[in-house]
Amino acid sequence: MHRHGYKGRKFGRENDQRTALTRGLMRSLFKYKSINTTLAKAKEIRRPAEKLITLAKKGDLASRRLVIARLDDQKIGNELVDGIAPQIKRDSGYLRIERTGFRRGDNTEMATISFVDDIKVEAPKAKEEKKEEK
Repeated sequence: MHRHGYKGRKFGRENDQRTALTRGLMRSLFKYKSINTTLAKAKEIRRPAEKLITLAKKGDLASRRLVIARLDDQKIGNELVDGIAPQIKRDSGYLRIERTGFRRGDNTEMATISFVDDIKVEAPKAKEEKKEEK
């Protein structure tokens, strides 16, 4: 039995669990701008995350809907299209993976995946309700 032509890591999970893991890691990456995970997971999410960023840089409605559908989260999808993508000035290579050492329990190599460009986090604007006195 050979494994020629198969792409990606299995992580000991079935397909739907692997998809959910990838989406969850990408949501966390776009929400917190940097995450600490295993090296294998960081390498695995880099490619789909960079494709999503490229799609978000287009900024049109179809791209926005595709980003939201692939992340399965409207709030983070809109933040990626409106907040993160316009701040990125490069054409590719948006993410950086840095090795951070080994996990204490099972000695798995850990890594931090983050944006190469400095992304400024904007605080959400609080809704100011004007109360009119009668």
